[in-house]
This record gives sequence, structure tokens and C-alpha cells, in this order.
Amino acid sequence: MDKKYDVIALGELLIDFTMNGQSEQGNNMFEACPGGAPCNVLALLNRMGKKTAFVGKVGKDQFGTLLRNTITEAGIDASHLITDNEVNTTLAFVHTFPDGDREFSFYRNPGADMMLAPEEIDPEFIAQTKIFHFGTLSMTHETVREATKKALGIAKENGCLISFDPNLREPLWSSLDLAKAQMEYGFGYCDILKISDNEIQFISGKEDYDEGIAYLQERYHIPLILLTMGRNGSRAYYKGMRVERPGFTVKAIETTGAGDTFCGSSLNYILEHDFENLTEEQLGELLTFANAAAALVTTKKGAIRAMPEREDVLALING
Repeated sequence: MDKKYDVIALGELLIDFTMNGQSEQGNNMFEACPGGAPCNVLALLNRMGKKTAFVGKVGKDQFGTLLRNTITEAGIDASHLITDNEVNTTLAFVHTFPDGDREFSFYRNPGADMMLAPEEIDPEFIAQTKIFHFGTLSMTHETVREATKKALGIAKENGCLISFDPNLREPLWSSLDLAKAQMEYGFGYCDILKISDNEIQFISGKEDYDEGIAYLQERYHIPLILLTMGRNGSRAYYKGMRVERPGFTVKAIETTGAGDTFCGSSLNYILEHDFENLTEEQLGELLTFANAAAALVTTKKGAIRAMPEREDVLALING
């Protein structure tokens, strides 16, 4: 059947407060950047001309309004973004270190994104997408976990490709065993897995990335695994092939959204090619574009509003 959407994503939508200098009084100043991994992925896809929609929940507050307006401006369908009348929008404060790395403090006890309930998932809507994308931040707490699993089941039944980025944020889990269990649940469902170097070590207990990926492949038989290694580039594992491409050197301000930009770029490539029959050359092309797009997003603050245009990515590749 003809699907109405290229990608529907489910998960967290929140405000990332990032440091932005100091006031005259010497107080730290924070910039309110719309964030949340699933919508970062969709924002990149919209930049590439794809049709996307988001399923999630925000609070009935100024931040919820800001987020709804932001994703709508980015071209993401917000008809299934629900407003919670009781619980505030989730907030994250991002502390950036001199090398551009970061740590998060979350205000989410509870936060509106956790309150998405199974009965708020519309099966007919989910069935309308070619790719369904999710992460584990919507699996940290019981209600939203049930909603995620329901949506996942519907997507699977309707022949959607399933894309999963675990996006491990350790402070948000009551225990790392629970985090591991939910990551494993996702591995059991996905066709496309985007996983970072530290996540593969966490889940497999192996130092060597290839060994970690082999462990996942043997257990879950995931058709395409994309491994991101920060500035060292990325690898694709598909049908016995292992393809690697180097990263791009840019002047990074902050790394927020780099992994999501990589993920969105990869999904964009998959939408434009035959997922069942990708060649080694195509996988190389996919990685090069995704690496370049991810590098570009680190040169700006925030993510949803910082997504690169196709021309800019190609300029960096050919530069």
C-alpha cells in the first residue's frame, strides 16, 4: 500500500538548556534549545524533503507551546503531539566541557514525555509510515514503555521498517539492568540499528567494536547495523559486509544532535534506495553523507534548528 509518511518517530521532546556565556553580573546564561532525539532525526529528514510525523507528549506550559511551534515550523506533522494538563514539559540542562563533550541534568520526575499512554497511540496513524523510529528514552518508565511497545507492534504488523537508536542516557534509568533489558527489547524488533561506540561496549561487554557487533548479529539478526565512533567516523554492517568511512574535521561548538543527524541521514538514504539490496558502494555513500551531515550540526548550537541542507553536506564532502 501507499504510505502517507516516510518516517514517524515516537519519543521524548524536551528543552535542552545549553550554556551561552555569562551575564554582566557574572551569572551563567542558558539558551533554550528545542531538543529530543526523535525530532532531531525527523528535522534532518524534513530538510531532505521527506514527510515526517511525531508521536509524543509535552506539558501545558510555555515550553510545550515552543516545542509544538518549533517542530511544526520544521515541517514535522504535530497532529499526534499530545498536551498533558498536569505534568510539565521535560527539561535537560547540558553542561559542556572545554573539549565539546557534555553531561546532562534532567528535570523529569516526572516530565510530560513520560506520560504518553498506550490508549493515546492511534493504530491507523502508525500504519501510515514506511519507517517507524524510536529510542529508549520512551522506555524508562512503565506507561510510556507500554505505549512504545504498542506502537512498535502496530508498525511491525503493517510492514514498516523499524529503526532504533538506543540513545543511552544513564541518569534517566532507575537501574542499568533495566536500560539493558529495554535496549535488548529494541534489538529484537529493529531492521536498522544506529548504535554508538560506548553503547556497543555497554551492551556487549566487549572492548572491540567488531566483536560487540558480532555478538548482536548472532543474537538478534539485525539486517543493518550502523556504528558511530564520534570524530573517527562510522561503520555499516550488512549481509556479511563491513564498510567503514572516516569522519570530517570541523570546528565543533557542541556535539548535541550529531548522532541524530547521522541517523536521519542514514534513514534518508535508505528511503531513496532498495533496503533489501544495498551494495558495498552504496553503504559507503550512506556513511560518508551521514558523517558529513553529523559534523556540520556540531558547528551550531542546538539541533532541530541547526540541521544542514543537502547542498552544504555535499560541499563539505567535495570540499
